[in-house]
Amino acid sequence: MISYFLAFLVGFAIVFFLIPVFRKFAVRIGFVDKPDNNERKIHKEPVPLTAGIAIFIGFAIAYSIFISELNSESLAILAGSLLILGIGTVDDWYKTRGKEFPAFPKFIVQVIAAIIVYYSGIVFTGFHNPFGGYDVVLPVWLQFMLTVLWIFGVTTVINFTDGMDGLAGSLSCISAVTLFVVALAKGQSDSAMMAVILVAVTLAYLRYNKPPAKIYMGDAGATFIGFILGVIALDGAFKQATVLSLFIPVLALGVPIFDNIFVVLKRLLEGKPVYRADASQAHYRLLSSGLNQKQVVVFLSLISVCLSLTSIILLLLNV
Repeated sequence: MISYFLAFLVGFAIVFFLIPVFRKFAVRIGFVDKPDNNERKIHKEPVPLTAGIAIFIGFAIAYSIFISELNSESLAILAGSLLILGIGTVDDWYKTRGKEFPAFPKFIVQVIAAIIVYYSGIVFTGFHNPFGGYDVVLPVWLQFMLTVLWIFGVTTVINFTDGMDGLAGSLSCISAVTLFVVALAKGQSDSAMMAVILVAVTLAYLRYNKPPAKIYMGDAGATFIGFILGVIALDGAFKQATVLSLFIPVLALGVPIFDNIFVVLKRLLEGKPVYRADASQAHYRLLSSGLNQKQVVVFLSLISVCLSLTSIILLLLNV
């Protein structure tokens, strides 16, 4: 447990002290999210968009120091993370100039990052059938599809959730804590280490992102956090999973997953492009119902905690 505590301190300290530096740098070069008439933009003043870079640096340094060994899997995670961060930063830069970066290049890079992780050996291979007492091993093509789809999906839903001060950071932190508990219970030290470092960097970020936010993590930070959460679940909760325990990581990430399934279905039914942002997410709907930002964040965080506790109950039931 000492190594987890030290990793937490290192990750937290790096992000905590780097964010003010990147914030000043962003203001100086104009890397800021400017308010406009867009219904999704709630802030009234320009806000720097560089916290994602600090979050990545804090995670990468702590992970490199405290991971058991730098092998093909850990290098693939870092390489995939760097790709995600890079394309996200480009997307954020376009936004600071009032432009929209095309969705297709982002899609391609995010899929490539997921494929890199797959070929490193972090794969959803199947599950254990407790009723028949045997393991169900999926065909290789299905392992590939489900692994890539899971990582890409979680990367996307966390990014879609990042629309309100403190929200994506809070939900991601709760999910990371849950996945840390799951990994510890299963004796998966590498997954537990990733999770505790992610808890640290998101908490440090939240120090500056609580309403009213002083800095945003942008698409770069949100997609990076989503990518890491997806990998942690694959490397931890999905390993040695039974039929019912497959729901553990789904529930741990329940709020962003279920909300964005609703959003995607709604956009498809209305004939809108899935990637075209609008105000259909739960946090915007709650805001329009009369709640303020802090109330929305607390409400959705409480739901996330309830879903996470349900996932831990499933873990304890060992079904």
